[in-house]
Amino acid sequence: MKLLLDSCVSGRVQAVLVAAGYDDVVWVGNWAEDPGDEEILATAYREGRILVTLDKDFGELAIVRGIPHCGIMRLVNLTSQQQSVVCLRIIELYGEDLQRGAIITTELSRVRIRPPETPME
Repeated sequence: MKLLLDSCVSGRVQAVLVAAGYDDVVWVGNWAEDPGDEEILATAYREGRILVTLDKDFGELAIVRGIPHCGIMRLVNLTSQQQSVVCLRIIELYGEDLQRGAIITTELSRVRIRPPETPME
């Protein structure tokens, strides 16, 4: 599973995910500069990565503006330590949904899943 962590996500999350066996994890915080939300989402899509973020704007870009994506996980109201734990748990429980393009919003005690849009026939 390929993941792209937004710069607002703690850099520790990358180390935790790699230690758990997810070796293709990129953190925007390591880039020379933050190119902005649209370019981050476009990069994740181009590279086939699930985007992990704290920012609700990505949901708007994907849902309202229809910008393509490969799955988005939004972490809400979590400390840096909680981000790692919750991110791992969501990947374990809902990784297949994410890989199919779901948008998952998660807090410590709540998970909301928006399934991927299915094309109309």
